[in-house]
Amino acid sequence: MTRNLLLIAGLAVLVLGGALFYMGRDPLTPVTTNSADNPAEAAMLDQTDEAGANSDANSDASAVDTSRVVEMALGDPEAPVTVVEYSSFTCPHCATFNEGVFRQIMETYVDTGQVHFIKREVFFDAYGLWAALVARCGGPERYHGIVEMLYQDQRRWAGSTDGAQVAEELRRIGRRAGLDNEQLDACLSDRDMATALMEVYRANAETYGIRSTPSFVINGELHGNMSFSDFSAAIAAAAE
Repeated sequence: MTRNLLLIAGLAVLVLGGALFYMGRDPLTPVTTNSADNPAEAAMLDQTDEAGANSDANSDASAVDTSRVVEMALGDPEAPVTVVEYSSFTCPHCATFNEGVFRQIMETYVDTGQVHFIKREVFFDAYGLWAALVARCGGPERYHGIVEMLYQDQRRWAGSTDGAQVAEELRRIGRRAGLDNEQLDACLSDRDMATALMEVYRANAETYGIRSTPSFVINGELHGNMSFSDFSAAIAAAAE
């Protein structure tokens, strides 16, 4: 599984690099067929021997530096209840949660110090990975604001089959958040960050059994998507 995720990460950055290059950008300076010059292609070609896939996967996972993937948290870290949200930026149900129940949880539990809330990304497709690279481009200070814009504009950018259009829509969101084109190009062509994000997702999915989005881990217990009343009951039970 690790090997496949790393290949997806490499492919996602390669495709995005091509889209930006086509649009007149130069994030990979430029995209070439030489893996030594193209970090995204190098990521895709790291493993070529199917017979050694299992041992290679373990080697790849240990080689990925995940220290840059910081937790994006809200609220008091000493709160009695920790809620971890697992969502994909291309998931319509995640957008609905973010615009509804999440805001109720923030007002009722996070802002009052009862819940420490952590958002973690899930990657089912390349567009979701691109969106995460943009969301994290401005650091923790801008992350949650960019997430809001990604979900609010989800129908506009996530439904397109044109990679160049998706890339430009994501860049537009980044610029609205105060990032410039140079920053966005650097983030969107960062193969190491892309592979790190995928590895963190893989590890969390295996640890907590994440199979759908949105999913939630409340004080270590996995839950599916819920109404606010069900969240309230789960938070109350976790706090006991």
